[in-house]
Amino acid sequence: MWPNISAAPFLLSGFPGLEAAHHWISIPFSVVYISVLLGNGTLLYLIKDDHHLHEPMYYFLAMLAGTDLVVTLTTMPTVMGVLWVNLREISHGGCFLQAYFIHSLSIVESGILLAMAYDRFIAIRNPLRYTSILTNSRVVKLGVGVFMRGFISIMPVILRLFTFPYCHSHVLAHAVCLHQEVMKLACADITFNKLYPVILIGLTVFLDSLIIFFSYILILKTVMGIAAGEERAKALNTCLSHIGCVLIFYVTVIGLSFIHRFGKHVPEVVHVILSYVYFLFPPLMNPIIYSIKTKQIQYGIVRLLCKHRSGS
Repeated sequence: MWPNISAAPFLLSGFPGLEAAHHWISIPFSVVYISVLLGNGTLLYLIKDDHHLHEPMYYFLAMLAGTDLVVTLTTMPTVMGVLWVNLREISHGGCFLQAYFIHSLSIVESGILLAMAYDRFIAIRNPLRYTSILTNSRVVKLGVGVFMRGFISIMPVILRLFTFPYCHSHVLAHAVCLHQEVMKLACADITFNKLYPVILIGLTVFLDSLIIFFSYILILKTVMGIAAGEERAKALNTCLSHIGCVLIFYVTVIGLSFIHRFGKHVPEVVHVILSYVYFLFPPLMNPIIYSIKTKQIQYGIVRLLCKHRSGS
């Protein structure tokens, strides 16, 4: 019979073999953390405050920025706790809740990127009916559907974590709780928890990426049919920011998945670093990409600065 140590808290880990350098490692993490909060927070404020940005494209962008903020606020407190003060203990409930938000928000972000692809598809393929198709109510319905899909679909495996006895080592390999790590510590049949996520990812993230890919084939076909070169470039330019965010998100997801599945001989520190890249790189880069490539966002930032300057 397994020893009953289920009540013991889980122990988070930082960078294996680099514990003495945790304080130094925390410096770039802190810079990225603050940059993510400022970048996505600024985007949300701009879209709320500037009536020029009250369009479907920017509503979806606001959803993306909000999701990135919540992902960062969910993961970084435990990461910084480990790096700053070696605060490694986390309760079962806190761990499962963190895993729930991490995995559900990944599905949510994939859904938002799909909704943004749909927005660009309508804008370029059927521009005259754009506003009549993507009404405010339809944007809200799409947003609610995307969030519900993410938060409901991941529930079965997370709820099962609460029912498992945990009698193996309670040490986790990261400074955050991930479902695939926690389930391995359970002394129970975890077949469902192994199979369900694979099917779920196939039906959500993988399918989303395929639909986005085919939507851009149709968009490209439409753009190439535009006679005027200037109009063609303008149409493509409205998609570049979204394409950048899509590539960053799905490349990091696929890269992390491959490392977890096939990188058994890769040093543990590489697994850990790639996990943090997955959590932090898209939230860091998304506002930068949209600020650089979207003129409306640039104008919004200028208007915001002028407004504050005149107010002071």
